[in-house]
This record gives sequence, structure tokens and C-alpha cells, in this order.
Amino acid sequence: MIKEKIEKFLNQSAKRCGFGEQKLSISFSSLPQVCDFQCNSCFALAKTLGKNPFEIATMIVENIEKNDRFVFSVAKPAFINIILTDKALEEEANFYLADERGGVDKHQKSEKVLLDYGGANVAKALHIGHLRSPITGESLKRLYKFMGDEVISDVHLGDWGLQMGLTELQLFEDGKLDFYFDGIGEEPKITLEMLNEAYPKASSRKKVDEEFNAKAEEWTLKIQNKEEPYFSIYKKIREVSVVQIKKHYSELGANFDYWYGESDAADYIDKAIEIIEGQNLCYLSNGALVVDVAEEGENIPLPKKEGEIQRYKNPMPPALIKKQNGAVLYATTDIATILMRNLADKPDRIEYIVDGRQDLHFTQVFRVCKKAGISPKGQELVHIGYGTINGSDGKPFKTRSGDTIKLEDIINLLIEKASEKLKSNGVEFDRELALQIGVAAMKFGDLSNNISKDYVFDLDKFLAFEGKTGPYLQYTAVRINSVLNKADEEGGKIKMCSEDERNIIKAIFKLQSSYETCYKDKSLNGLCLATYDLAAAFSTFYNNHRVLSEQDQDKRKSYISLLNLVKKELALALNVLAIDVPKKM
Repeated sequence: MIKEKIEKFLNQSAKRCGFGEQKLSISFSSLPQVCDFQCNSCFALAKTLGKNPFEIATMIVENIEKNDRFVFSVAKPAFINIILTDKALEEEANFYLADERGGVDKHQKSEKVLLDYGGANVAKALHIGHLRSPITGESLKRLYKFMGDEVISDVHLGDWGLQMGLTELQLFEDGKLDFYFDGIGEEPKITLEMLNEAYPKASSRKKVDEEFNAKAEEWTLKIQNKEEPYFSIYKKIREVSVVQIKKHYSELGANFDYWYGESDAADYIDKAIEIIEGQNLCYLSNGALVVDVAEEGENIPLPKKEGEIQRYKNPMPPALIKKQNGAVLYATTDIATILMRNLADKPDRIEYIVDGRQDLHFTQVFRVCKKAGISPKGQELVHIGYGTINGSDGKPFKTRSGDTIKLEDIINLLIEKASEKLKSNGVEFDRELALQIGVAAMKFGDLSNNISKDYVFDLDKFLAFEGKTGPYLQYTAVRINSVLNKADEEGGKIKMCSEDERNIIKAIFKLQSSYETCYKDKSLNGLCLATYDLAAAFSTFYNNHRVLSEQDQDKRKSYISLLNLVKKELALALNVLAIDVPKKM
């Protein structure tokens, strides 16, 4: 990486000046019209050495080894400015063109990462709230792999909770399951349409009908205990639902190594509870099994009389492991899932891409696992919480009737809107092409925001072919491919013939740097911005230079190689963002 090469010059000079081993660092210049990089480390070094920072900066610059690649200068009060020569830019550009990774280094140490994302609930229709997890999870998976990690992805379906009991009970009361209980008639075929009708109906009933809700909880427990015919019906519901879930995730470009669900962790629940009890961590509270997870300072006990339940000021509530009726909860299955994963895969870290509003849940689960030793020392458990997708009113996006918009409707809307854009460009209807462009628009619109922040769902803005959008990046890549196909000739050495070429290489520097930033931040917005900046720099170059009609042979060959370099860098970035490059637009 170019920054490391520059820092090596600075640190060797600092040692030559008698300042000892230092770790001077540089950053991209805040004044790009003045210099390319800047070093601000002399201020901290001056405090350590008890010297004047400007004098330190001057000494370092004066003692830098002579070279024809970097120009160093001092600016008050104590900044070191660095400008790259054309030779340096050309060397870097030609190296990146030859390197299959476009000049991006892998991490020296690889980690095994288990990524938990997707998280669709079986028997429920996916909706807009299910978008951010698969979009972000798929891109983080690709980023981690690109940086050298071994990554395992698990969709972790919600298939063991109350919604299963609610759905079955509603189907039963609607007379759809008589065959299983009374042997009446033929065995029914459970369809997606039946589930889409039954669950919403049951969900509304449980809010106003306590008897129905209590019966649904009993039904859920029978499923969890694998009683018949409840468990056989459950498996049929799961099978039908998962087919649809796989279809939608495939259309979004999200792929998984494991299609496990909470039910797969069911066999580990008793073992997990046994481990927790063996550590004397749990106790009964009103008949339910709980574990205190509050840390010092979080649980401030309030005075209590004999026989009263202990109450706390601003407490971190205990983790509920088992209900009074013996049924397990989401926390229980998540704890059992961590046990299952550690027994099977032994990851260095487990990351969950789940709604930020689930932060308390994951804090409790992680603490139980650490206290009980279910998660070994040194293993990271991370919740990457995402914000909500809002409408123009700043509230969670809804239909005009106030319902949550279904994922299937969003995908159809993406195809419809993208088709309209393509038609205006003279391209006939092509569902696959429209899906590629529509999904790219949705992904970039999502990923260009910080993962933890809410954002406004504005499909017209996302689908624009100009500006910071997914289709603009796709269009840039398509245009480069078209020019290279027409050129049909080998390129030569890349030369810095104008400021436009220099700006492209500098944009590539920032793109390369963004991978590491996104890795640390666990958010893809930096990569989105850097990819757009490279595409914009290329567009400026392309508008100012005639690549195919350039008469100077060396220049034309340099241009062709430059296009191949931009193509490579864009392809690497778009692959991490899980955005496909269409053949035409």
C-alpha cells in the first residue's frame, strides 16, 4: 500500500534524526489542491521529546532519503506535506494493473468468522425490515473473505418460536388441519397463501385474545417437545416457507453456507442449560429460570422488606432462559446456537447483523455465554445493529394503508422502476437485467449509509443513472467494457499525461484504503463513497480524452491500460458490495 511506503521513509528519517523507533503515520490530505498526503505526527512526537514540533518536522524532512517518487515539505505549524511524482503514480498504477488484487493486501493473520445474517422468520412473509440484514451481511462476508478471513455464513431462520404455534393454531381453528387430528378427508397441501393468511390473522388475535395467546404458547411447547401431529405439521410449514425465503434471498444476491434455524439448536438447549446450572448462574424467579447478567454499577439494589422481590435502579434485567411452563425463548435458542457453533466450527468471532433495537437481547445472551464458558475466552461476540428503513416522513416505511410493505412487493417494484429506466434508454424489457439494476440501486442506497443509522427509502433517487447510485456504478463499468471491446487491442504502460489520469490513481489510493476502514467499522459506506469517487474521476477523464480515436499510439495504449485498471478496481469493489455488472444498460 502506498501509505506504508511513504511512512517507511518518514520513520527511517526520524530514526536517522536520533528520535528512535517511531510510528509516524500519514493520512489523505485535507487540502488535496496542496498535497496528496499529510503527516500530523510531529505534534505528538514533540510532546514526547520535549521539542518544538516545527523543528522536528523540519529535521525529519531534511533527513529523508533522496528519491524521485515522493516530495516532502513542511507547513506550519508542524505538518509534513507529501506530493507523489508522476513516476510514483505510474509505478503504482502499472503494479495495480498487474496485481490480481488491484494492489490491496490481505491481512497477515486470518480469522475464522461466523456471520449470522438474514434471520427470516418461518411462516411469516418477508418485509422491508428484512432487507438490511442480508444486504449488509452478504457484503461483509465478501469483504472479510477479500481481506483474508475464513468466513462461514448462516441464515439462522426464526423457526422455533411463538409464531409457529400461532400459525398452526390458526390453521387448526380455520379447519385446515382436521386430517391430522381427526383423520377426516385427504391430507391437505399447506401452501404459502395459507401461511400468509393464517399468521397475520393469528398475530392480530393474540393481542386482544388472551385465551388464544395462551393456547398458542401451549401449542408452541408441543412443537418444541416434538409431539405429534404438531411437529409433523410444523415441518411441512417450515418446508413451504423456506422455499420462498430462499427465492427472495437469491434475488437479493444473498447466499449462505448454512441454512440452519433455531430448531437446529434445539438439541443443544438442555446441554446449554446444564452448563449454566453447573456454574450456579441461574435461579427461579416467579417460576421462570433466569440468569443475572448485570455488571457492577448497572444494578443498583433498592431497599426492600422481607418477602419482597429485590428491585433495582436502572437495572440490566436478568436473562430469561425458560418460561414457567417450561418453554424456551429466543435467548435460550441463541445461547444454544453459540454452543452448537463452538462445538462444530470453533470460530474466532461470531457476528450478528440484526436490528439495532435487539441490542439488549444480544448483550444478555453474550454475557450469559461468557459467564458460563459457552463462549471461550478470546472469542469475540459482536452485534452489528442496523438502523431502520424509513419513509419520507422519517417513520418506518409503510404502505399507504399503514401495512408493512412485503419484500416480494419491493422486488417487483425494483423490477418495474428499473424497466422504466431501461425503456427510456431504448432497452427492451428484460426481467433479469431489470432485477440486476433494481437490486444494485437498493443495495447501494442501503450500504452507502452507515449501518447503524436510519435512512429514507427513496427508490427514484436510488435508481438514478447519474450521481451516487448503484446504477451509475454499473453504467460506468458497462461503458468501460464497451470501449475495451471496440478497441480490441492490448494496452501499454500507463503514463501520467494529464491531471485526469493523476486523479484516477489518487482515487484508487482512497478506494484501497477504504477496505480496511470498512473492515474495522463493519460498515460499507466508505467503500461505496470511494467506488463512486473512482467512477466519477474516470467519467471526467473519459469526457476529456478520446480513447479510441487518439492518434498517438503510446497515449492510446496507455489509455486502454488505464481503462483496464479502472475496470479491475471497480469489479473488485462491486463484487464486495455484491453488485452485479450487467452486459448492457
